Amino acid sequence: MKTDVFIAGGGVGGLALAAKLASRGVHVTIAEQLKRESPVYKGELLQPKTLAILERLGVIDEIEECGHVLDQLRFQEIKRRPGQAPEEINLTELDYGRVASVYDHALMVPHEQTKAILRNKGKEYEEYYHYLGGARFLGFENGMAKVKQNKEVTYIEAQVYIGAEGRSSPTRDAMNVHVKRKDYNHHFLTVTIPRPEDFTKGKVITTSSCFLGLFPLPDNEVRTVFLIKAGEYKNVKEKGLEYLYQAYGELEPELAEGVRSIKDWKTVQLMIPFTYHVDHYYSGNLAIIGDAAHTVHPMAGEGMNLAIQDADVLGELLAWCKEEGKPFDENLHYYEDVRKPRVSFLLQLSHLSALVYSFRFELWRQIRSRAVQRIYDDDQLHVKQMLNISGLGRWDFSLFDRAIQGSMLPTRKKKVTDRKQQKYLFSEEEDYPWRYE
Repeated sequence: MKTDVFIAGGGVGGLALAAKLASRGVHVTIAEQLKRESPVYKGELLQPKTLAILERLGVIDEIEECGHVLDQLRFQEIKRRPGQAPEEINLTELDYGRVASVYDHALMVPHEQTKAILRNKGKEYEEYYHYLGGARFLGFENGMAKVKQNKEVTYIEAQVYIGAEGRSSPTRDAMNVHVKRKDYNHHFLTVTIPRPEDFTKGKVITTSSCFLGLFPLPDNEVRTVFLIKAGEYKNVKEKGLEYLYQAYGELEPELAEGVRSIKDWKTVQLMIPFTYHVDHYYSGNLAIIGDAAHTVHPMAGEGMNLAIQDADVLGELLAWCKEEGKPFDENLHYYEDVRKPRVSFLLQLSHLSALVYSFRFELWRQIRSRAVQRIYDDDQLHVKQMLNISGLGRWDFSLFDRAIQGSMLPTRKKKVTDRKQQKYLFSEEEDYPWRYE
């Protein structure tokens, strides 16, 4: 079997890449080992840059129809009081609307629905799109991809091979990359529960020792993320579901009833956060995207977005190579040139966010609360934070910024103009530089 591009892995990154390539007349074969929806929690928060990419793919209307808009993120510091309503210490709201873009919000979409929409989009280009479900990629043999489907082995010959398999990546292994992993002192429990209809804003609730992230989904549901100490999962389970009921109720009374819909620990998933970044994204005619190349701490909700953004740049590059008659492998360096620095930047931002919630003592909580409030009070800090996490651009924090955030300098009163922001939004030339050389 021959194809232009072979993609191992049918997650959101692989599917977005395949849909883009097929829409541009590139023959693509994608192998996905799962036959049905995965029960494992995956990312649901689509950032503004990702929404822009999905619009260009022609799926934004379907995505928005099954999503819940998040235009703000609320950070609430409280004092937890057993058996009583919490005492609010500080509430800060960070607003996507401060970014000078038409994409002024994020969107919460159930992960499998995003995958289904992308998969169906690819099928519209049936002449170029070949999806192999229940097909396991076994690695490479004689320069071809070896795939097993229904007990039969098929060899697929392609001009370029893309690894979108996730954290366990045979493509990455074949590239002989270096991976340095970083672990954290906390884990997360995640579960979806019912929410009141008027509970519509994304919210992070913290005390000196607790963290509860709440991200509304459609159909009056909310994705919850509860922090525990690393290695404490067994002890937490032994305390029983009543422990979760009490914790959620004392941290967010509005969810005290909804949390009791959890009837079995099987619906509560353990997330073990860690991060890594490979030293190169391609080798010869092999390249990797998404979790095969990098894993981000879930605190910033960037993992799925980075995969789709990888797919956008790589897809545009490979389509251009096809259209211009350029060798795929000789131009893969452009993909790494664009994506690796951006991913490194967001990995660092995510790591800093993780550290902010990694230490459990009162003084650290006070420092954290002031720092978050300073981001809101100083418009330049506010804009930089939201611009950077949106993926729409990059505006580095300076030492002066950090001094303001740390309360060593007063906040600036001047608002950041849209015109000034435009300098830091990614242009088409920055996204796709090969077109301009």
